[in-house]
Amino acid sequence: MPNGSVLKLKRTAPASRETARAGAIRPLDGLASYAMRVERSEGRRYTEPAHPYRTEYVRDRDRIIHSRAFRRLEDKTQVFSRRFSDHFRTRLTHTLEVTQIARTVAGALGLNAELAEALALVHDVGHPPFGHTGEAALDRLMQRYGERFDHNLHALRIVEHFEQKYAAFPGLNLTFEVREGIIKHSRDYDPALYRELAEYRLSERPPLEAQLIDLVDEVAYNTADLDDGYEAKLLTLDMIREDVPLFDRFLRQVDRRYPAASDKLRFNETLKGMLDAMATDLIDSTHAEIGKQDIRTVDHVRASARRVAAFSPARVADVRGIKDFLRRRLYEHPSVHRERRSISRLVESLFDYFVENPRRLPSAYFQKTREEPPHRIVCDYIAGMTDSYLREQWARYLAN
Repeated sequence: MPNGSVLKLKRTAPASRETARAGAIRPLDGLASYAMRVERSEGRRYTEPAHPYRTEYVRDRDRIIHSRAFRRLEDKTQVFSRRFSDHFRTRLTHTLEVTQIARTVAGALGLNAELAEALALVHDVGHPPFGHTGEAALDRLMQRYGERFDHNLHALRIVEHFEQKYAAFPGLNLTFEVREGIIKHSRDYDPALYRELAEYRLSERPPLEAQLIDLVDEVAYNTADLDDGYEAKLLTLDMIREDVPLFDRFLRQVDRRYPAASDKLRFNETLKGMLDAMATDLIDSTHAEIGKQDIRTVDHVRASARRVAAFSPARVADVRGIKDFLRRRLYEHPSVHRERRSISRLVESLFDYFVENPRRLPSAYFQKTREEPPHRIVCDYIAGMTDSYLREQWARYLAN
């Protein structure tokens, strides 16, 4: 599809870290041969005229940012609710951090940073209230009916159906590559089990821009959750350095460079070093994998036997160690665990109430129960709630 741009900017991006250090110049469009060029897009479900100065992926980015689902991320939990602190990440601020890292990594690899940005911004719009606790609760509830809740598939429903902003078509009418990346950025789907997703080329890998998102998400939340856990005083410097070798390695460097710095500044500098190390490793390892697999085009990426974007084996071990530490010392901390149990009860009781009383749903949702099973509509309704709205609905219908 033509990108509709009237302004052609000369951009530079390194073909490798070696050529970057040498100051090599890229082709005029600044993209590597394996990048997803917008003119090769498979287009939108509903045909629209090209915009005079915005590419199709930039238009997707703008539509995502202006969507109601994106705005609701401001009041959806990442790990901690605001009762701990106003400084903790929300799902929205986490998304912005992922987006910043995604653009950096994509640019360093010569990928389409506009597509990577759109994918990063949309990657969490399908998350329900209260983060992974809310998602796990909805998944358990849907399993009663032989179904599952998948926040990526729910995000696709949001951008295809629930967002109503345009008179000419339902949803946001995003490009194929963004819709494909929404569901495939973090996992592969068995074509035989997901026939309803057949149009998304399930037997193939997604473009590299999509493959990056889950990995930069890990970089973002591993460092951010350490930060929020330290801010909550549930984690200490000594506790982290004892169990997380990567943290200890960078803290030792910080102590040599800033021996008089406060604990908080030592912690901040250490996290910066960790984040940079993980992002740099992702760039270097992915570039090495591109060479190893002789990846020269998007078609090569799609046909690859394994995902091309990857951390090095050593960094995979580091990331796994950080995750394990966070699970044991933060996510399962008694105060956090108590809150998770309480949230699960809220979600479950509200879900059951609306399934038993569908007329209590907003009119638009009640009308949908005539087309789809009530449990499916109730799941969609609750998944779209913010943290505070879910609490308000619970108080309205179940507090007494």
